[in-house]
Amino acid sequence: MTSTILIIDDEEHMCWALQRAMQQEGYQTRVANRGPDGLKIIQEEDPSLVVLDLKMPEMDGLEVLKHALEINPRLPVIILTAHGTIETAIEAMKMGAVDYITKPFDLDELKLVIKQNLVVAQLATEVTFLRSQLTKEYNNMVGESQAFQEVVHLIERVSQTNVNVLVTGESGTGKEVVAVAIHRSSPRKNGPFVPVNCAALPEQLLESELFGHEKGAFTGAYSRKTGRFELADKGTIFLDEIGELPLSMQAKLLRVLQEKSFERVGGTKNLSVDVRVIAATNRQLEKAIEKGEFREDLYYRLNVMPINIPPLRERREDVSLLVDHIINKLKPTYGSKQISPAALELFKRYDWPGNIRELQNVIERAAIISRGEEIHPEHLPEEIRGIKAKVDKKIGIDLPEEGLSLEEVEKQLLLKALEKSRGNQSKAAELLGITRSTFIYRCQKHSILKNQSQS
Repeated sequence: MTSTILIIDDEEHMCWALQRAMQQEGYQTRVANRGPDGLKIIQEEDPSLVVLDLKMPEMDGLEVLKHALEINPRLPVIILTAHGTIETAIEAMKMGAVDYITKPFDLDELKLVIKQNLVVAQLATEVTFLRSQLTKEYNNMVGESQAFQEVVHLIERVSQTNVNVLVTGESGTGKEVVAVAIHRSSPRKNGPFVPVNCAALPEQLLESELFGHEKGAFTGAYSRKTGRFELADKGTIFLDEIGELPLSMQAKLLRVLQEKSFERVGGTKNLSVDVRVIAATNRQLEKAIEKGEFREDLYYRLNVMPINIPPLRERREDVSLLVDHIINKLKPTYGSKQISPAALELFKRYDWPGNIRELQNVIERAAIISRGEEIHPEHLPEEIRGIKAKVDKKIGIDLPEEGLSLEEVEKQLLLKALEKSRGNQSKAAELLGITRSTFIYRCQKHSILKNQSQS
């Protein structure tokens, strides 16, 4: 399909020149000399990319950019400006523009920037499709960040084996979701998946819950009970909060892992089971071992294949996707809801100490409070609204009388961000308020990075 380029500029001769150049490249073109006319075309015709002049009467480029991205958040917008101050260029990039070109510009450079961003947009569409396939396969697992993809890669590898797995991560990161994904991707997927919350069961009932008991084994044991390990035969048992397991039970669990058999409480018959064990914890078990709170031999039995789930603050690229996923899940209960751009920006900047569980809680609460179809900052908790001051904070840069090279300032900002983040591209991009892909592109433009794979 031929891409359509929308040119929004109040200078008719500039529109004519750009339109002619774009048509020579094989693109379809649309032209608007006023911001409102351009927004109408975006609303009705869904162009592939927009070339937008920053300085226009009636409605300036920043305002047009804001409304354009509200209509289509994924729309690539390239800013043209002869009035390119540092603050307006940075503001446009933070608002979501993919690039900017200063007038007078080299037409070949503009053609190259347009071509590159059309390719990026096409790849984003393909990623969306592949992500939807991935989401179906792994149910509630949603994300496209490198950290998320590394977890998915480990799941794919470990699911085809029968080794024990230890899933670690902060509370609310989705450890049980990972365990379910491993089970459903494994040859055991048709067998049972039996979860056990080790922290929720009283110590005196743990052994009976895990291994079962015979009639009369203790007061109140009026009949035989089948334990969780027995129920999980030919399938997977998920031992959540394994770090809370008492030492006495750790020894009995170790024996089951070593011998693949156990006895019911009060029983004498040895029962063999074929069970895959996945354990999870938010504790640092190495420190628990040092304190004598966790058996080292059990740790090594469980930790054959470790999978660590990064907290949400380390995979901010996934916040938008998770928000969409959660809203879709809540639709049957609360109807169609949308997150306003301002609220989504706060979501991306908040650290989420409770991770995905907290994100879901906040969205559900906001869905209840908001009367309309859109969730705004005023519907969010105070601790999230409180970071708005950071969002609104302006960069103070003095502009000397002799002027500055915008290109050189940008290069220095990129280098400073890399230095401050110790070479971590995702954190450097976050410091500048742009996406990682935009950060990489601009670094390559200034020959700062040799290739995208550097970190």
